[in-house]
Amino acid sequence: MRNKYALLLFILLTSCDLIDYHPYDGRVSDKEDKDINATNIARIEKTCADKDTICFVFTGDTQRWYDETDDFVKHVNQLDSVDFVIHGGDLTDFGIKKEYLLQHEILSRLNIPYVALIGNHDIIGKGDLVYEDLYGNEDFSFRTGGGIRFICLNTNALEYDYSTPVPNFAFIKNQLNDTNEKDTRTVFIMHVPPGSDQFNNNVADIFQEKIREFPSLLFCLHAHDHNFVARDLFNDGIIYYCCDNIGKRTYLLYTITPDSYSYEIIKF
Repeated sequence: MRNKYALLLFILLTSCDLIDYHPYDGRVSDKEDKDINATNIARIEKTCADKDTICFVFTGDTQRWYDETDDFVKHVNQLDSVDFVIHGGDLTDFGIKKEYLLQHEILSRLNIPYVALIGNHDIIGKGDLVYEDLYGNEDFSFRTGGGIRFICLNTNALEYDYSTPVPNFAFIKNQLNDTNEKDTRTVFIMHVPPGSDQFNNNVADIFQEKIREFPSLLFCLHAHDHNFVARDLFNDGIIYYCCDNIGKRTYLLYTITPDSYSYEIIKF
């Protein structure tokens, strides 16, 4: 009998399949992809370096809608002229690592590179640490041909109790200082826009003044509101575009030419 108990104990201790980690366990193993944004930014900058016209997809708020996200990927993969995809955040509902991994498993099937911002839901339960392990820095930027610079920001101030500088003006200042003569146009992307209850609206006007210092600010993109809207939030000619959540089975398709830009609401 003693040998039977010893054998049972050995099986329990050595069988990995019997170990179930806490749902908020944030450990990312070597088996999972890391630095996803940096890897895909390198691809974007390489393939788009010599293009004077850029075409990209903007989507967001894919949490819970796994089937719709899968259909979205299949639909985008049928397009020939798209260079990359920007995900505006809220990959997850509860910031759980499993949610992150399921979303990336689907989005990694895209034929083109994608980058993802952090959303307010992605921060819950230390989900921001999982995001950093998988995707990298919460604030990042990249350049394409045509002198276009995309600057992606974490604007989810409420999730940090305003104890962390969000938006990060130091990052924005460094990006402005890093501007060179080839940077002729700028697009800002964030999860929540100024005016949202998640945004630090004490600095909303200062935020807008600062981003307008960048060369030819074309427009701003955000997610979070789950409905398409195009608004001139500060009555200064800068339009903030919000995409539907993916559950509504639409996404935005942007084309930036040397002289202008246009967008379409694509249904799938």
